[in-house]
Amino acid sequence: MQVEILYRPSYSAAQVSLDRNEKIQVESGGMVGMSPSMEMETEAKGGILKSIARSMFGGESFFMNTYTGTKDGDRILLAPPLPGDIAVVEMQGDTLLVQSGSYLASAEGIQVDTKWTGAKTFFGSEGLIMLKVSGTGTLIISSYGAIHPMELNAGEKYVVDTGHLVTFEEQVEYHVKKVAGWKSTLFSGEGLVAELTGPGKVNLQSRSQDSFLSWLIPRLPKQTTVVHSGS
Repeated sequence: MQVEILYRPSYSAAQVSLDRNEKIQVESGGMVGMSPSMEMETEAKGGILKSIARSMFGGESFFMNTYTGTKDGDRILLAPPLPGDIAVVEMQGDTLLVQSGSYLASAEGIQVDTKWTGAKTFFGSEGLIMLKVSGTGTLIISSYGAIHPMELNAGEKYVVDTGHLVTFEEQVEYHVKKVAGWKSTLFSGEGLVAELTGPGKVNLQSRSQDSFLSWLIPRLPKQTTVVHSGS
């Protein structure tokens, strides 16, 4: 599998070339275009229960699409729903926690499951109910805005707005807390944050979908009702 990232960093797309009989699993709606010889199969990946968990708790689609190359050099073009960047992670039997909405595609050797992180994240953004991605192979992730990679040393802490978290390695410890007091949490424009503790690699995104929606929704035109008086 060969992956080329195009048009980065604002409107990235991933061009994936496959060998004969090679497969790639793609989030529903992620395909832009493909070679006509490619085969596609839609299924509830991992079974009904895992698919329900991934859909309800992880914010991902119930069904996943698997594309298979029928000849060497078959290509598929992928893109996320929001403008931003795309990164390729070559996994070697490790585990990564991926925010809802950032999973785009993966090779056949990668397993995608929902990791329920407990009541401590119940009031966090939906991205804190993470997808647990593990195995060996190529993982393709996306972000809203640019991807900002970080590496935390052992014991090093960093505080992240939950809406900006894309991925972190499983060994990174974290807990969700208020940015300050409840007054600051409610009125400062800063919501709950995740305090991360290394060691491990972290990927952040430079924009937040929640912040964008908070800006956009009040500016949408209000629906008005026109009353016609009788003659």
